[in-house]
Amino acid sequence: MKVLIKLGGTLLDDAASRRRLASEIIAASREHQITVVHGGGKQMTRFLAERGIESKFVNGLRVSSPEVIDAVVKVFAGSVNKELVSAFVREGASAVGLCGLDGGLVECEVWNEELGAVGRPVRSNAKLLDLLCANGFLPVVACVGGDAAGHIYNVNADQMAAAIAVAFQADRLLFLTDVEGVRGADSATLPRLTVEGARCLIADGVAAGGMQAKLEAAIGALHGSSSVHIAAGAQPGIVDSLLKGERLGTLLVP
Repeated sequence: MKVLIKLGGTLLDDAASRRRLASEIIAASREHQITVVHGGGKQMTRFLAERGIESKFVNGLRVSSPEVIDAVVKVFAGSVNKELVSAFVREGASAVGLCGLDGGLVECEVWNEELGAVGRPVRSNAKLLDLLCANGFLPVVACVGGDAAGHIYNVNADQMAAAIAVAFQADRLLFLTDVEGVRGADSATLPRLTVEGARCLIADGVAAGGMQAKLEAAIGALHGSSSVHIAAGAQPGIVDSLLKGERLGTLLVP
């Protein structure tokens, strides 16, 4: 089975958390072909703030000026990616750090002018991932994309994960995040959610900001994956539990 695991939030900000998740993902990779996609928004916001650059968001997407793009490469494809790769290496994996630019993995176009250099994935080629997985490597992909003209884009990590999951023909897409799952109007976590239900949560303003972006990505991914799970990555054993079909977090189905 092919599995795409997206890591985000504070899960990437703590060495112990990275090591635990690395250990769980490596254990799962003994039975499945796995690709990891990661964000690093909290690290990015901190990096920019230290340099006096204010972070601005529109519908959960970071407005990306040229100076922000410079930081995107340094933080997402640099420090965050390499810290995560090193955690996998420490746990015994042959991990390979990549971004969407490498091997034409994710080609993007400008999302809209208001957002600056934020990329919308329009095409993904998973040949490099298939080659790496077939030879025992674990791809670890940062959310940086590009286009044929050589432009570099900041790509929402959830959108990146969804695009790659479809091209990779992943059977399962796991979003491991800081929250237990998708919450309904009563703030209770929804164990199961359809595409129609997700769209209603967005339309009603219940799912906004980062969760809106995550749900929109999940809806797109369901065109190529059989299921999408959004769950709390801080729970020990979460990877194995989700792959075994335990009822944790929110399961999105067509």
